[in-house]
Amino acid sequence: MDEVLQQLLTHGSDEIQPLQQLISCLRPARPDDGEQATQNVRALAFLLQQNVAYQQGLRAYLERVILSRKLVHLLTDTGIPANEGFWSALWRRFNARWLPPACNDRYLKDVLLQVFDLKRDAPWLMAVAPDTWLALLHAMGWRRRDAVLRRYWLQEALEAAQVLSYRMTAIGLEPELVRNYPAIERFESPFLRQNTELMAEVAACQQALGEGRVPRLDARHMRVLLAQCAVIVSRIRKSAAQQGVSVSLTRLLLRLEASMARLELLLDLLSSRWDLALRRQAVSLFQQLMRASRHQYSLREVFHSNTELLALQVTERAGQVGEHYVTTDRAGWFSMLRSAMGAGGIVGFMALLKVLAGKLVLAPFGYAFLYSLNYSLGFMLVHVLHFTIATKQPAMTASKLAASIDAAVSRGKAQLEELAELCVQVARSQFSAIMGNVLVAMPTALVIALFWQWASGQHLANPDKVAHLLHDLHPWQSLALPHAAIAGVCLFLSGLISGYYDNKASYNQIPERLQQLGWLRRLLGPQRLQRVARYVGDNLGALAGNFFFGLMLGSIGTLGFIFGLPIDIRHITFSSANFVFALVGSDFQLPWQVWSVSLLGVALIGMVNLVVSFSLALLVALHARRVSFGQGRSLLAALGRRFIRQPGPFFFPPRDTAAEKGAA
Repeated sequence: MDEVLQQLLTHGSDEIQPLQQLISCLRPARPDDGEQATQNVRALAFLLQQNVAYQQGLRAYLERVILSRKLVHLLTDTGIPANEGFWSALWRRFNARWLPPACNDRYLKDVLLQVFDLKRDAPWLMAVAPDTWLALLHAMGWRRRDAVLRRYWLQEALEAAQVLSYRMTAIGLEPELVRNYPAIERFESPFLRQNTELMAEVAACQQALGEGRVPRLDARHMRVLLAQCAVIVSRIRKSAAQQGVSVSLTRLLLRLEASMARLELLLDLLSSRWDLALRRQAVSLFQQLMRASRHQYSLREVFHSNTELLALQVTERAGQVGEHYVTTDRAGWFSMLRSAMGAGGIVGFMALLKVLAGKLVLAPFGYAFLYSLNYSLGFMLVHVLHFTIATKQPAMTASKLAASIDAAVSRGKAQLEELAELCVQVARSQFSAIMGNVLVAMPTALVIALFWQWASGQHLANPDKVAHLLHDLHPWQSLALPHAAIAGVCLFLSGLISGYYDNKASYNQIPERLQQLGWLRRLLGPQRLQRVARYVGDNLGALAGNFFFGLMLGSIGTLGFIFGLPIDIRHITFSSANFVFALVGSDFQLPWQVWSVSLLGVALIGMVNLVVSFSLALLVALHARRVSFGQGRSLLAALGRRFIRQPGPFFFPPRDTAAEKGAA
């Protein structure tokens, strides 16, 4: 460190190499070693205090580096999303990983990128306490009398405030924001007024600078206008819950909120005195910029931030659907059972069609097409008839549970008993749906197989097919459980797809646009078209989710065959029907060991289907809500106590649910 400070005594240029060497001396061996970084900064401050020449040399050098470069881009660009689309931002950051962007040495923003390796430096820069940085500034001898530096800061900060204000005005007039908050057109927009107010204040400050006086910006009215802008942004976010949201709207809101936050910070700095409080705010701004610079080329950050609002909206839509999958009383439990039984009958015929399609001699694409068509149309028929597929529940009920956890956390208390009661309701609703699916799918498959044998004189499943079906059910001699996990992922994805298309139907106003189609109105008539449009608006997500779920189930096995990958799917309802086909195909001559292992495989396949889809949906729902539930163990313990004391309600609702809650 002494050698670097010695060089600065004779270094008269504004090149950044000495600064890079000085930062290398401050940088700890480990990026997260904040204690070592603090000691290094304090050591530099001590050297400057003991040697006035070092102090003057370093201060003069830093002034040359700063005054010869533009600060405005650091204040207006770092930490604020660029004016580009989501895919453009993703592609730009991807390219920057293997081909870094060119640096403009005239911008302080780019100088920081050359001086700091932000992946390594951001942690320790933020770990050093602000008071330690202030002590270093004091040791450098920067005081109120530094008129040149102060004037430079005021000019750059005023220019940055103007840039941010203009951006806010432009974003506030975007058609996408106006569409979600039409009142902004009926009244004078605060996004316009804040720019007018700021320009007047900036003009007064610049006039004072020209006269040699030290200006202080009056930001009181600006803060009121910015608060009004924040209220509009909040209302737009709330209206998105009914009208839907898009990635482009999310990016506009992110850019607007980031610009507002940065402008508020600059207003605080410009309206403060040149004193300790101002230097403390400047240090806070520096650390904030370093934190933002750390993520400026992060693919994960741009993907998460731009899809955050959409992910919340998708999981919210799924959660609303999930309310219909949770039963609270016996009437609802039996209604769920009947609905699942209807789906079990349809699945029995879907399993038949899949076996028959497998008998055809087709190219791999042909098998994938027929399997996907069978699954997709079958699942869509299940939805149209208001039946229930058991494995579709977890992706929906997980969002409902996440909403309850979010409500409990936001109230500041655990509400464990309420959450435990909801978990019990989810468990018995799921049990009802599984029983309805399996108990009807298996007899339906049995009747189909026996009828096929009577009508054709041959078994639906020949000996080779029987062996294949039984092998696919074996829990440890085949990949049944990993394949069941793949099916669970598909179930989870179908839940997200359902929420996405429900959001899309609202945001793109699909029902209203359907009613504007002249040829469709002439074909169906106004009243029938209105009913069709309303049905599409209410059910587009569910139909799309079932359609794409069928595509995934029907094509994954074929894709695995084409690419030589051991991937396929196993679904509990189809597996139970396939077991019956194998049983009839063997003339009921299966050994009891095969029976036992096959039925165990069916049960484990169902468990893996449910656990994987539920876990993924719950994690995404909690993440979208930014909820961290730290009492998961307490919730599991409460559920364990309930199950030991009273296991019945986990499978069948008691006669009086209110009495059950009181006993708990």
